[in-house]
Amino acid sequence: MTFQNKALSLHPQLLEHRVKALFLMYNPKQLIIMYLTSEKKQELFKAHGKLKSATDTGSPESQIALFTFRINHLTEHLKVNKKDFSTERALTMLVGKRRRLLDYAKKKDINRYRSIIKELGIRK
Repeated sequence: MTFQNKALSLHPQLLEHRVKALFLMYNPKQLIIMYLTSEKKQELFKAHGKLKSATDTGSPESQIALFTFRINHLTEHLKVNKKDFSTERALTMLVGKRRRLLDYAKKKDINRYRSIIKELGIRK
């Protein structure tokens, strides 16, 4: 029996597990783990969005919450990988985007600005 025939006869989940194991054996540093899944995004939007729904993706509050989550993740990454300068630049740009959104929220409605700052624990 050839390798292809043997692989095709395996259960799909077992085949996927073996492929991942093979991939890790040859490329241990290239494992990509999704830290921000669509479910996590929906959860963030539902918790912090203006409309408090999972589909409220455009409001400043939901965008600020998403950026804050990404900033926290990148900060933890940079604590371990101090010389990762491309991630450091991405983090700086993300902080700037969040700052501009916070300025916009402050200009439009100061109460919404104060509430999102309080919810997310962002210091002024």
